[in-house]
Amino acid sequence: MGVKFFSKIKVELGARSYPISIGNGLLRDDNYLLGSFRNRQVVLVTNEIVEPLHSNKMASFFKKNNIEYLLIVLPDGEKNKSLSVLATIFDQMLKNGINRDAVLVALGGGVIGDMAGFAAACFQRGIDFVQIPTTLLSQVDSSVGGKTAVNHNLGKNMIGAFYQPKEVIIDIETLETLPDREFNSGLAEIIKYGCIVDLDFFIWIEKNIHKLVNRSCNVLAEAIKKSCEIKAKIVELDEKENGKRALLNFGHTFGHAIENGLGYGNCLHGEAVGCGMVMASKLSVQLGLISEKDQERVANLISLAGLPTKWPDWPKEKYFSLMSNDKKIKNKTIYYVVLGEIGEAKLLSVKDKVISEALF
Repeated sequence: MGVKFFSKIKVELGARSYPISIGNGLLRDDNYLLGSFRNRQVVLVTNEIVEPLHSNKMASFFKKNNIEYLLIVLPDGEKNKSLSVLATIFDQMLKNGINRDAVLVALGGGVIGDMAGFAAACFQRGIDFVQIPTTLLSQVDSSVGGKTAVNHNLGKNMIGAFYQPKEVIIDIETLETLPDREFNSGLAEIIKYGCIVDLDFFIWIEKNIHKLVNRSCNVLAEAIKKSCEIKAKIVELDEKENGKRALLNFGHTFGHAIENGLGYGNCLHGEAVGCGMVMASKLSVQLGLISEKDQERVANLISLAGLPTKWPDWPKEKYFSLMSNDKKIKNKTIYYVVLGEIGEAKLLSVKDKVISEALF
């Protein structure tokens, strides 16, 4: 299959602006890649699953073009998104004489993107980094917007920094090796954008969900492009999540609780967020904001994406305990993202009693 370039989106953040390139086969296009890596010392960070699948393309490119590079392979999984594993990146960079003019490349899913980005933010007080996301979830969400972090056993993504990449390179070809469960996990974030921002996009997803699940390249390219455009616009308005960007956490307060409660890695992020979006839309019904019919549309779409819609049958006290470390807490009050209608979200404080009546 030849290289096919679909589109380029720019995240407008003044001096920190950067492009998002979307194509099929971009990692095989030397002319394209040279623009980012020529005359640079490169640190390529990936994991043990992605390394045999995709790092050879990058390694071949670096060798062919006499680009000095260091390959760092991390253990796979959310459970390894930790300070101790992060330290191994610094250890190898220091041992190999990496300088502050180097560029760090995150080749992998959201865990690699978060950890490599955080490492880039910290190493010598900040070096350039490029996101090359290889999962659908990271292509449409975590690679865009500059959120970098590691987990703590008391909460997900609690230790991190806002640090924008210099570029995001989305090669749809990398999705060919993605297991169905991981692929479907990414569909949750695409559905989220339709729920919170764009009714027309939600309707488009409803019409094309079967093509998306079957990985139609052109439909995928359109979904990725639209998702990145929505994410970029929100990041431009609120880079550090002081307002509108918090709406991107629709389903995440409940979803992070499920992830943490089940143990990181036992439930994929998109699976937990899918459940969380069903919970948040059911809460929206309880608050009188949307109809039961709209709630059923959200739940049905998540189900058609191959994602679970039933959350763990835990005591309500366990949920509230797990949610007590959520990043959307202000003045000891949890703010939940709910739907005013499909295509419009809002951030509200909701009494625990109402949450209990709606969900538990």
